[in-house]
Amino acid sequence: MRLTAFAVVFSLASAASGVDVAPEPRAKSVTDPSPKEAPKLRLPGEAGIGRLVPDVAFTDLTGKAGKLSDFRGSKLTVVAFTNTTCPVCKKFGPALRRLEADFAAKGVSVLFVNPTRTDKPRAHGFAGRYVHDTDGTLTAAFGAATTAEVFVLDSARTLQYRGAISDQYGLGYALDAPRTNYLAVAVADLLAGRRPVVPATTAPGCELAPDAAKAPAVALTYHARVERIVQTNCVECHRAGGVAPFALDTYDDVVANKAMIRKVVNKGTMPPWFAAPAKAGAHSPFANDRTLTAADKSDLIAWLAGDMKKGDPADAPLPRSYESGWLIGKPDAVFEIPEPIAVTAEGTMPYQTTGVPTTFDEDRWVQALEVQPTAREVVHHVLVFALPKGQKAGPVEGFFAVYVPGNNALVYPEGYAKKLPKGATLGFQIHYTPNGKATSDRTKIGLIFAKEKPRYEVRVAEISNKSFTIPPGAANHKVVGAIPYVPFDARILALFPHSHLRGKAARYELKSPTGTTTLLDVPHYDFNWQLQYRFADPVPVPRGAGLIYTAWYDNSDKNPANPDPKKEVKWGPQTFDEMHLGYVEFVIDSRVESVIGPNGEFRFPKDGVPIPPRYLDAFKQYDTNGDGVLDEKEYNALPPAIKNVVTEYVKRALP
Repeated sequence: MRLTAFAVVFSLASAASGVDVAPEPRAKSVTDPSPKEAPKLRLPGEAGIGRLVPDVAFTDLTGKAGKLSDFRGSKLTVVAFTNTTCPVCKKFGPALRRLEADFAAKGVSVLFVNPTRTDKPRAHGFAGRYVHDTDGTLTAAFGAATTAEVFVLDSARTLQYRGAISDQYGLGYALDAPRTNYLAVAVADLLAGRRPVVPATTAPGCELAPDAAKAPAVALTYHARVERIVQTNCVECHRAGGVAPFALDTYDDVVANKAMIRKVVNKGTMPPWFAAPAKAGAHSPFANDRTLTAADKSDLIAWLAGDMKKGDPADAPLPRSYESGWLIGKPDAVFEIPEPIAVTAEGTMPYQTTGVPTTFDEDRWVQALEVQPTAREVVHHVLVFALPKGQKAGPVEGFFAVYVPGNNALVYPEGYAKKLPKGATLGFQIHYTPNGKATSDRTKIGLIFAKEKPRYEVRVAEISNKSFTIPPGAANHKVVGAIPYVPFDARILALFPHSHLRGKAARYELKSPTGTTTLLDVPHYDFNWQLQYRFADPVPVPRGAGLIYTAWYDNSDKNPANPDPKKEVKWGPQTFDEMHLGYVEFVIDSRVESVIGPNGEFRFPKDGVPIPPRYLDAFKQYDTNGDGVLDEKEYNALPPAIKNVVTEYVKRALP
């Protein structure tokens, strides 16, 4: 625990006991970057992820001419913007040199670009080619925003990562070591055949203002432009073995379905995304916002309405690969339900439940997971629960994994993971919707484990109200549920609203002493696309705040999906019943778990609370065994005023 923080808490405690102890002065730290200075996640579409970078020509410092296509023999190419005057670039210099050496051994090339016309880049110390971009062409082609930004291209010059090297340095701050190595992790993901967990961030550094007019144009052809738009936004589902009804991973597929593509893109129903749009000029708060950028939508519609040129095959992106059909990459472990479940051709089926023991003899931390039905066409949704050892059934707070159309994989960044308790059983709850043809299903789940215990544990809570009744014919029936008091400091990662066929709209709100804030507004809920809404920046929730989940239902004959507008509707598991259920995925610092229980109860640290030497005399009367540590017995004997102060400190001032 920090000495200066101890000074504050013990001085408060001393004041409460009548002991005059002055607190130690505390200087303002420059090692903790403010939210505006540290790297922030960016929407991949807005950052240009998936686009073709033009084959720009350049001349390096040795006088050798080249093009970006010179690097096509490399597995990946890192284009690192840097200069010799920006203080952030200077600090990142040693890290870039280490990364360059490490990348070279893995078949990754690095091209260094100095975008500052008046700079004099001579003794730069890098082994790779170094370009002084005095005319701004390379800078414009990439649209580089700062002198410390890096770009990762695959061998087809498709942009796969853009952003910060790490979060170690920025304007006005420096950390002893990076907490997140964005570039290294992205490169590792790509070399393993996975899309980066974090594909785009801001990059703190000296600002640039590239001249967009100098950027070479990319031809509006299938291979150079449209194939990348479809690949980035559509083929995750629209592919062989995907959840969508037809594939879009070839030119012929796209042309054959051009009328339908044009219709759903113009209506905004594809790609599926139902959160209310951000205010004009503002960015979406959600990292997984599927909304097409204005440029992508305009180019796609123009191509579909034009001559649909195929273009040069040399401009084509690399094909997307799905190892064994897994979006998360090859799992470390796969668990499959023990016996196939028969799905009838007609009627309805009650929820099917079954369990699969994991048999791990120690807790495991899961960084990525994916649920895969073998008969996707009849599986409406799957919830997987981590049941403690010995528990075969029964309610468990929050799901462990989920499958719904458009959402079957969860991948967490470095330092985040879900706990799978040792000996746990994975309980599958599966909702089948017969489609006219009898079949069978054997759903499975794949897991990728974190290499070590994470700092941040991912948990899921639910906000629900099961006592509602929706009257017959009600067109806008409102149901509210809440967590009135959050018992610990937390950060929300994602929200997951759930209703059935009468679901019309949903809203999450955070209530704190400063007021009520809308976290998510879904004005047009769609039962067929129950998406997660994942924040680019986790939302801080202070202890004592409240969370409110409101859903609206349309039980009228104006709702074409309504099974029976004359029926009074209550909570129930079947599609013709209804649910009011708002899941909240959140994280707590794993250090908090040692002192705060699941219901917010205080757990005294097992090693006690060390008393700083400066305050040993002041607390001598309470340290009855004289060991310089307040143990639990001594803590319980403290006067209430002092005890409360110590309790609050231990909760908040962790190592």
